[in-house]
Amino acid sequence: MDNFKFSDPEVKKGVEAVERGEMVFIFDSDSREGETDFVIAASAITPDDVRWMRRDGGGLICTALADEVCTTLGLPFMADLLAEGAGRWPAIGNTVEQAGDLAYDSRSSFSIWVNHRDTRTGIPDNDRALTINKLAEISEKGRNGETVVFGEEFRAPGHVALLRAAEGLVENRRGQTELSVALAQMAGITPVMVVCEMLDDTNGKALSKEDARTYAQLHGCVFLEGAQITKVYKEWVTRQKK
Repeated sequence: MDNFKFSDPEVKKGVEAVERGEMVFIFDSDSREGETDFVIAASAITPDDVRWMRRDGGGLICTALADEVCTTLGLPFMADLLAEGAGRWPAIGNTVEQAGDLAYDSRSSFSIWVNHRDTRTGIPDNDRALTINKLAEISEKGRNGETVVFGEEFRAPGHVALLRAAEGLVENRRGQTELSVALAQMAGITPVMVVCEMLDDTNGKALSKEDARTYAQLHGCVFLEGAQITKVYKEWVTRQKK
């Protein structure tokens, strides 16, 4: 984290937790999805963490990768991939998201779904943890300038959803994808993170911010809001440019 002085002590705690491979919780905003996600570094996730997310989160367990990492690995946005296939499969063209389809954003961040080739079905907790760990590993190799061939290690379709962060992160999009990767960048770790929405077992909706905050406190975890991360990340980026 170099000598950057955090203006928000809670964000500092969150960054330090991410650096240690611990779980943190992020609420994006009331004006966006209005959801809280489990968030942890992909390099640190274990089968127990996947189980925790699956049982107490209940949402979709996804792996968020920085834009530059996706470029190095050759990973597209799913919408772009589907659009290219629409010529052969007309039904696809009618389903690909268009401007205005999302009430909370201009586009989704979904890329492809994968399993690591060493998994069997890919869905058990240990299989998903392995796939996610290997995603962090190949991403770090690519960032270090090593030659990597994504298809040698992964196959698609699979059971781990990949998310491609927007270029510039929160400068251009403020979803859980960008917020989690922003924490990773400030922590100085491989910018590949795992996220999973928290759902309410009583009504099937997103867990309220208040209940999510209480849950995080009960488990001794840092709870952050998107606005906090956005403010500090912009300050951090400014510092990096000096």
